Amino acid sequence: MRSFAGSASGLVLVTILALTSTACSAGSGDLQGQPPSPVARVSDAPSSAESATSGTSGIAFAPYVSATEAADTEATGGPDAYNLAFAIAKSANSCTPVWGNSTALTDTAVVARVKALKATGSQIRISFGGASGTELASACDSVADLADAYAEVLDATGATLADFDIEGDALADTASVTRRAQAVAKLQKSRELRVSYTLPVLPEGLQDDSLKLIEVSNNHDVQMDTVNLMAMNYGTSYTDDMSDYAEQAVAAAHTQLMKALGLSSDAAWHGLAVTAMIGVNNVAGETFTLDDATGLRDFAETKGLAWLSMWAAFRDQECSGGATTKVSESCSGVEQDAGAFATALGG
Repeated sequence: MRSFAGSASGLVLVTILALTSTACSAGSGDLQGQPPSPVARVSDAPSSAESATSGTSGIAFAPYVSATEAADTEATGGPDAYNLAFAIAKSANSCTPVWGNSTALTDTAVVARVKALKATGSQIRISFGGASGTELASACDSVADLADAYAEVLDATGATLADFDIEGDALADTASVTRRAQAVAKLQKSRELRVSYTLPVLPEGLQDDSLKLIEVSNNHDVQMDTVNLMAMNYGTSYTDDMSDYAEQAVAAAHTQLMKALGLSSDAAWHGLAVTAMIGVNNVAGETFTLDDATGLRDFAETKGLAWLSMWAAFRDQECSGGATTKVSESCSGVEQDAGAFATALGG
């Protein structure tokens, strides 16, 4: 996923609760309140943030937002949750968690941001990792230290939702993948913690490293909620409709989760979330349009996906010079009204 300048990038799959009763590990709980029985299936216990607060469709909207700076468009679409990005390691050799390489967890700007976002009634999901910087699992030497680092971020924000955006070299780092799974499982034994994974995807589905991460997490008894698919930046050979590609990616991942985790078809659909990079993507020729956003929302409602997201709220506006083919961190690159993508994806 895209990252802030000098920072890193980053979803709840109540569905993979079902993996716990049909595969190897124990089940998870609702997004709010007490967790259900370990044998509860996703289809039996939908998250309150995915149903009660997200309209009749039951599909939540959770855009990515900056941990330090507010955007005028971030409340558009009535977000059920905000993905607060990004918590990473201070350096490759430091287990100290920070926001975007340098901002302290208790920085006054972050504290004010969290307070303001919670005041809207929406939940906060901490996004760990991303495209830049060092994810804490790669920097911390032990499971105990890593669990403490994650806990420090969660405690500083009062969050009970955690997403792990794992991509690039971090996906192939077997040691950190295992250490992360062990640390998350350790935390879930002592606190309420809903966990999701944000993973890269192609229209053909999740690649082997991503499937391995899910397997390792399941084998270490991580109670996973959602697998969030980064439907973006596929590659230069993908030049057709971005909404079609997203739908193909979700359909392929749905089949993969059914096979890998023993999920029912309904549980696998409900265990998937999708994050689109609105407007111009990093790969030349890939532009996710407002029509694509409407199409993806319709598809998500038809299949009963868990939630939709976008990178990012602060990009949900037209660039000052109008439409462009150049990717920007502050605007979408397409002609649009401010907040138009949030309106389309939020339903």
